[in-house]
Amino acid sequence: MLNFAVGPVMSSESVLAIGAEQVPYFRTPEFSDLMLENERLIKKFSKTNERSRAVFITGSGTASMEAAVMNTFTEQDKVIVIDGGSFGHRFVEMLRIHKIPHDIIVPEFGHSITEDQLKLYDGKGYTGFLLNLDETSIGVLYDIHLISDFCRRNHLFLVVDSISSFLCDTFDMDALGVQMMITGSQKALACPPGISVIVMNEEAVERVYSHNPQIMYLDLKLALDNGKRGQTPFTPAVGILRQIHQRLKEIDENGGVDAEVTKTERLATYFRDKIEEYQLPFTISSKDLSNAVTPLSPQNDKSAYEIFDILKKEYKIWICPNGGELRDRVFRVGHIGDLSTNDYDVLINAFLDIKKRNII
Repeated sequence: MLNFAVGPVMSSESVLAIGAEQVPYFRTPEFSDLMLENERLIKKFSKTNERSRAVFITGSGTASMEAAVMNTFTEQDKVIVIDGGSFGHRFVEMLRIHKIPHDIIVPEFGHSITEDQLKLYDGKGYTGFLLNLDETSIGVLYDIHLISDFCRRNHLFLVVDSISSFLCDTFDMDALGVQMMITGSQKALACPPGISVIVMNEEAVERVYSHNPQIMYLDLKLALDNGKRGQTPFTPAVGILRQIHQRLKEIDENGGVDAEVTKTERLATYFRDKIEEYQLPFTISSKDLSNAVTPLSPQNDKSAYEIFDILKKEYKIWICPNGGELRDRVFRVGHIGDLSTNDYDVLINAFLDIKKRNII
């Protein structure tokens, strides 16, 4: 199998090897040391300071998205959220469930939001902003600098879901004034799904300790308290946390976050250039691209889902399909995980073969 999805993705041999080992007991000094190093490296790659904290939640990215909402906002807040795709809409649904007042910004399809859209909300008493930085469902990377400036001048608490863009696109948590950042194990960390991570600056930590969410498992105070000693309040996905540790060390040894972003950008550029070079009948459907993924719309009224299905069944290649109204309009090719330019040559050759067969 060759996997160009955007989570789960291809893992390195060293990460896979850890997954084949017996899972050790974890209430030990050895595991605590491992977790403290995990926290240190996640903060380093987020470009935040030593006073910030990172906690590891056994749950998908959605678990940490909801934890962020529940632990930092209440019915007294007034939040802005970008609803540009399925993941942005997930934040909207959470705000509705938890009865947090909010307003929605809907960007033009395939585009980031604009300064004119944000200006409508200047000085209107908002207290928070929720953002899926890379709206993976449509392959749009939002303008984080524009949003950061808006949040700063309006004194908003900024929560960034960076699940798909972490380690893929340039991100400096402290410089951008981001209070809380979320990521997950199955994206550019290239580990199995099951762990999500929340990085909090000092303001976010204080905010968490001042809130009392009506939940136990996702009460971040418990995660913060236990994390001080390198532990978690409940039984974590120990094997995945060990794999994350291996992956973080690999990134650090190979040049750190900047080198990882450069590698991802190089793969994305290579693939996009090949699409143009071979004049494949696809249109890139986003005008504001992340390095993590390329969204492609088939030309000539061909079905995006049919292309996904043929690649999977006949070529043993996985790309990312879409659901709902985008099912036949857009498929996505990821640039994260243990991939090389040679792997993209295999994918391009498969596309060329499908074209030769008049399927596209």
